[in-house]
Amino acid sequence: MKTSDFYYNLPEELIAQTPAEPRDSSRLLVYHRDTKKIEHRIFRDVTEYFKAGDVLVVNRTRVLPARLFGRTKNGGAVELLLLKRHTIDVWECLVKPGKKCKTGAEIAVNDELTARIEGVTETGERIVKFFYEGAFEDVLSRAGTMPLPPYIHEKLKDPERYQTVYSRENGSAAAPTAGLHFTPELMQTLRDMGVEIVEVLLHVGLGTFRPVKVDDVENHVMHSEYYEVSEEAASAINRAKKEGRRVICVGTTSVRTLETVANADGTVNAGRGDTSIFLYPPYKMKCCDALITNFHLPESTLLMLVSCLCSREEILQIYQNAVENRYRFFSFGDACLFL
Repeated sequence: MKTSDFYYNLPEELIAQTPAEPRDSSRLLVYHRDTKKIEHRIFRDVTEYFKAGDVLVVNRTRVLPARLFGRTKNGGAVELLLLKRHTIDVWECLVKPGKKCKTGAEIAVNDELTARIEGVTETGERIVKFFYEGAFEDVLSRAGTMPLPPYIHEKLKDPERYQTVYSRENGSAAAPTAGLHFTPELMQTLRDMGVEIVEVLLHVGLGTFRPVKVDDVENHVMHSEYYEVSEEAASAINRAKKEGRRVICVGTTSVRTLETVANADGTVNAGRGDTSIFLYPPYKMKCCDALITNFHLPESTLLMLVSCLCSREEILQIYQNAVENRYRFFSFGDACLFL
């Protein structure tokens, strides 16, 4: 399968630059896989597609202010994006421009924070040691900025709008954006309906930013990301599977987490570690029965993942329908529900 098989044409004006207000006022395209029917709704209507006993799986990760701007000893400007924590003060980072940051290079971010390049990974990321006093998260909150994707050009007025309302655990370089549509009230409505909400964890890293540069899809290598599935979460999902209840994932990160630990019968194993799972057709989902997600970039691994829920041809038809109906695309865009 070719990467170009997942291309579609998107007018630039449909790339959302700001989040919808309120969160649940974004649009929702509903796709019924059995009948191939499309409905156009508002996100707050999503409750109409749930029933008591459904399990809603969310990713509790929280985005760090992971973008740092500094200067080398020679005065050259450098940008660092924190990707993955190795120890308390050592991180794997995407550094631009890389040529200024060979091993041993020192970078001053501000009066509180400096850094030194300790090494280079096989894929070109830098291993960076940070120097500071106090708690790193406190220093980072003052020194860093939110790592919005490069296609967003508007400044984010409220950094919390790039966090889900259920985010709890710092560690991501990007938001699991499908969750941005939920409000506390909407979550409570689902609970009151008898929907069981289960949390998993996947810290979003470089895989979100890295385009597919190979012609053949199967030759693409995913960057690994840290995940956790607790015993409690696994038990809840496994009970649902054995009782024939639906597991509905919020976002591709929740899907990748569950499919990493899934057995052939759809049950899952508790665990933690790094995953580099890459889902593309003809892969068939083992655990995920339905998905809430945003509209993804052409030729991206995320578009390939959602194609596993039906087919590449159906996905491209759905996206064409969304373009024709002027949906908003990507991180701050509208949502899609695959049933």
